[in-house]
Amino acid sequence: MRAVAVAGRRANPPWAAGHTGRGAGCDRSSASGLGSAGPRQIAMASGKSTASLMRAVQISEFGGPAVLKLQSDIPVPKPSKSQVLIRVHACGVNPVETYIRSGTYARKPPLPWTPGNDVAGVVEQVGQDVAKFKKGDRVFTSGTITGGYAEYTVASDDSVYPLPDNLSYKEGSAIGTPYFTAYRALLHKARARAAETVLVHGASGGVGIAACQIARAYGLKVLGTAGTQEGLSLAQENGAHKTFNHRETGYIDKIKNYTGGHGVNVIVEMLSNVNLSKDLQLLSNGGRVIIVGCRGSIEINPRDTMAKESSIIGIALGTATKEDRLETAAAFFAGMEAGWLRPVVGPEYPLEKVTQAHEDIMKGSGTAGKMILTM
Repeated sequence: MRAVAVAGRRANPPWAAGHTGRGAGCDRSSASGLGSAGPRQIAMASGKSTASLMRAVQISEFGGPAVLKLQSDIPVPKPSKSQVLIRVHACGVNPVETYIRSGTYARKPPLPWTPGNDVAGVVEQVGQDVAKFKKGDRVFTSGTITGGYAEYTVASDDSVYPLPDNLSYKEGSAIGTPYFTAYRALLHKARARAAETVLVHGASGGVGIAACQIARAYGLKVLGTAGTQEGLSLAQENGAHKTFNHRETGYIDKIKNYTGGHGVNVIVEMLSNVNLSKDLQLLSNGGRVIIVGCRGSIEINPRDTMAKESSIIGIALGTATKEDRLETAAAFFAGMEAGWLRPVVGPEYPLEKVTQAHEDIMKGSGTAGKMILTM
């Protein structure tokens, strides 16, 4: 049943009666009330300004969080024909950015590099071929060209989306990678169907919350794990029918018992280097494990996939086609209108604390909501 959106507010989905969502009600400022001072001007002796500068985080070498350096003299990028320049209000922080920063990821960007794909802010300028947006529009992104850990970023116009007035900039920065990943995992890769059972392993983080909301909206039975009572409650508030504490001894057996020994059809896995072997024991016949996150290697017994004809499927957002992205975005705007897509903002850090943010996201202790940077 479709939820009815109340004017000016998102309707709460049936599983979250009375729940207002974290981060709701904050920073819904207009384009004219932008807060920070904006780009700085360098003046020549003649008095003419030569360039606009901004603050941005850059890395000049791969390594630990300490290689993240906040620079205050970076030129504001200029959009080309099909690009959009965005004044950034908030930017999501994703684990993959720590892998790239460390140099351990399969893809290594040219240096210097500014991380960040998921920004929300206001359009400052558009390229001559851009017709969908204009200066002053509120937007969010699913990718950037020049990096989002900055006061300004350039993005391709097909990675930019209008931000509804009833979502804050902070909430907007929590949509991109988490929701596009969760949708791709559930619908494009697992091909999940209504009435199936999905286990979201790590249901209280950005991708986990998105997966719970999407799976519940699409008619699945949703199970979730988290490591704290706060995380368990957060997962239930966002669509999980039943939750389990993955720090408790015997939680795997509890999940098996809950399913009556049948297992689950789909597992969305955030930490496969720890859980994959156990995941294979939890699957039902024809079950699928979708690998969203991995921080190392793990030994599994391939026989565990044979009798049940189960599948292990990896996911990478970079392989999504334009058609995939259009479908996903359409589903999300329907979810925003109906009220079930409700980003949950977790820890917030000013841009100056980016090193601490990268340290904390890798600890992964008691994740609750989407980590963001604010400008």
